Amino acid sequence: MRVFLLYSIYLLLVLSPSLVQGQGHVLDKPVTELCLTCICEAISGCNATAICTSAEKGACGIFRITWGYWVDAGKLTVNGEHPDSEKDFINCAKDPHCAADLVQNYMKKFNQDCNDDGEMDCHDYARIHKLGAYGCQADMPYNFQSVFEECIERYEDEGFE
Repeated sequence: MRVFLLYSIYLLLVLSPSLVQGQGHVLDKPVTELCLTCICEAISGCNATAICTSAEKGACGIFRITWGYWVDAGKLTVNGEHPDSEKDFINCAKDPHCAADLVQNYMKKFNQDCNDDGEMDCHDYARIHKLGAYGCQADMPYNFQSVFEECIERYEDEGFE
């Protein structure tokens, strides 16, 4: 069931058209769909039913986006809404396409080699997403790291890229 859920999210992110608009349009996407899927799995279990009622109550949506992350990633909106309101933040964070585009923008903005292995890859993006742009060299929480690594290995073994 878990593989089906992850594959469904993968297909949703890859195949469905996006209606995301805002100040910081996503022009290129450095994070692969596999990477997005594994970040989602590690950060929230890709639980799309988590309630998000206000920007002050923390992180929202399957990527657990915060208000600050939304602002840093360009205040993207769903269906061309005017950004800046709490409603726009919540709607984008709860929408898988808008949230995935936020992650893409955030990674483009804060692109760095967090683990000092000489390359930018999904491991760096996961660190930036979980630990923030200025703390990505810190130790990863064990639960996040183990779920993330397990997801990457599982999908690489199945031939997804």
